[in-house]
Formats: sequence, C-alpha cells, structure tokens
Amino acid sequence: MTEILDLSHVRLGDRPLVVCDIDDVVLHFVAPFQEFLRGEGHELLPRSFRLTGNIVSVETQIALEHPDVRRLIEAFFEAQENWQIPTDLVVQTLDALSKDADVVFLTAMPPRYREHRRRLLDQIGLTFPMIASEEPKGPIMQRLHAGRPLPSVFIDDMAHNLHSVRDHVSECLLLHMMPDSPLHLLAPKPAEGIVRATDWAHAAELIRSHIQPKAA
Repeated sequence: MTEILDLSHVRLGDRPLVVCDIDDVVLHFVAPFQEFLRGEGHELLPRSFRLTGNIVSVETQIALEHPDVRRLIEAFFEAQENWQIPTDLVVQTLDALSKDADVVFLTAMPPRYREHRRRLLDQIGLTFPMIASEEPKGPIMQRLHAGRPLPSVFIDDMAHNLHSVRDHVSECLLLHMMPDSPLHLLAPKPAEGIVRATDWAHAAELIRSHIQPKAA
C-alpha cells in the first residue's frame, strides 16, 4: 500500500500560493553535478536529455548503467551542502514575494535526503516549507492548493512536471525556468500556455502580474 505523503508541516494562509521546484531553479544542479562527477572519474556528455547513457567513465568513455548513475545521484544528494549554491536573485526574489504569497518548495528527490536539503536552504536564508517526494507533482500541488479561490503559481525546469500540474490545478500560472546548459537545451519543450521565465527578475514580474488583484 502506498504511503500518503504528509503535508501537515505546510500551513497556508489566505493568500496566493507559489510552489517552486529546487534543482536548477532555486539551486544550481547540472553545473555542480558535473564537477562532482569529474571528482569521481566520470563526465556527463550532453547527447540527449537524460543522465543514464550520458555519464561515462573518463578513462574508458563507457557509459554507466542505471544503477551506477543512481548511486552517483544519491551520493551527490548526500553531499549537496558542499556543492549546490543558489541561483541568481532567488533569495531576494522569494523573500519579496513571500510578503504577498505563501512560498512552498516541491523538490523531486528521495525523501531520505530531505534534512540535507533543509539545512542547505536554511543556511542561505530560504526557510520556506519544503516537500521532498518522487511522486508526480500535479497531485501534490492539487492537495496543497485544495481548490481555493486564490491565485496559484508553479515553477519548474521540467516539462513533464509543468504538464502534471496543468492537468491537476486549473488557472495556475505555469512558469518554465531552466539554466542555459547544454543538457537543458536538449530537454523536451513545454506545451503551449506554459510561460518561459528567463530569470528570477522576469519570474517576479510574471508572478506579481498573476497574483495581484486586477483593477475593476
């Protein structure tokens, strides 16, 4: 029987909701992961938008199998506090937005690394509630927002996560934010109606326009 994700630590007010992915949106992931891999004797070759098949041994250039790729990702999550840094303007932007909206992080990672990420976020001043889950993000966002008649926003770098939220939460502003990395240039493109935010300054403009009451 699947365990129901506990969201009891997330307490929302009578305000708009901004839900934000973390890796390569709030914290850099691809660039520090590439550095981490080099330290392990491997490298990431961006030949397609996937890790399995594209992480190779520096010595042999042979691609690692999925279990070894998974092991490296989990080792990186274990050591994330030594590698990951915030993206430009994210701390200031989310702090400013939090004065008018509830901000919640929704990160796709094994829950056993929750405390590592929580410490890292707290250290850089991002103390907003965080949910760590490998479940689809749409149903989680749906449970959080719970049909409230208030504006909602979801930010992610992955098209499938944005599509999942689109299918579960109506009238949600969907923002696609990603780094200009060689790997992300190979990523599937989001569907129409999903807005590309070029950086956090641009995202803030889009979010404010969506959550502020419209003049009569």
